[in-house]
Amino acid sequence: MHKPYRGRFAPSPTGDLHLGSLLSAVASYLQARQHKGQWLIRIEDIDPPREIHGSAAGIVKDLQALGMQADEAVSYQSHNTATYLQAVTSLLTSGKAFRCSCSRKQLKNHPVYPGSCRKLQTDTCAVRLRVATPQLTVIDQLQKTREYALAKDIGDFIIWRADDLPAYQLAVVVDDAAMSITEVVRGCDLQDSTPRQLYLQECLGLPQPDYLHIPLLTDKNGRKLSKRDNDDPLNQLQPLAAIRLALQLLGQHPPSEISDLNRLWGWAIAHWRVNNIPSRLATDYIP
Repeated sequence: MHKPYRGRFAPSPTGDLHLGSLLSAVASYLQARQHKGQWLIRIEDIDPPREIHGSAAGIVKDLQALGMQADEAVSYQSHNTATYLQAVTSLLTSGKAFRCSCSRKQLKNHPVYPGSCRKLQTDTCAVRLRVATPQLTVIDQLQKTREYALAKDIGDFIIWRADDLPAYQLAVVVDDAAMSITEVVRGCDLQDSTPRQLYLQECLGLPQPDYLHIPLLTDKNGRKLSKRDNDDPLNQLQPLAAIRLALQLLGQHPPSEISDLNRLWGWAIAHWRVNNIPSRLATDYIP
């Protein structure tokens, strides 16, 4: 029996919603709606030094103005620290994780963690997951299937940070399971996180969702768009124009005569085709 579809958009509150993030939001939203499933919003606010006050509320407000309403209350990772700690404790107790006192300076010449603290007993600093699976296959609904030699390509990776904060990989895995997410739709900048998350799900005995990574948005010369360079057009567009642009970039091409946001969403849900997403998302639209 098929599980009911549940998707999510999970932005970090480090600034305003931008066009690149909107593409991930639109793709995840349309996947959920076309599957007659639920679409959730999760604010990934577990890195206080990088967060901008008011960003989370602004992102949710912008999504609503663009016609994307979550099916459940917005969730916040900062509320789930006790659950993450419980997961780390279980991994330490079972020997699947270990404490690590290595500094960045000590590891600067090691692209893959060399296993320095694997056999040491230390109570300080970070916690790493002990990578034991030699080979892992990542199947993506849009990108090519990739093989990872975990020990060689990734090595033991951090799941609890030295500043006593949960690492991104752990928080995402625990929350996706708690929210019963069946498919993760996100940008290709997070594609290399997928083997880490699949392995962590395996270690914790958690279900594994499907994955779909959309290409990153660039300008016509292949340069990633940057809000820092004032070349993100999202804040200069009205909702209808923003969603139309997002759909066009995702290869969907809505009819030009649609002039109502609700009608545009209706068309998009009915006509959404993942296979139409181009291998490269590029725009020369800089207002």
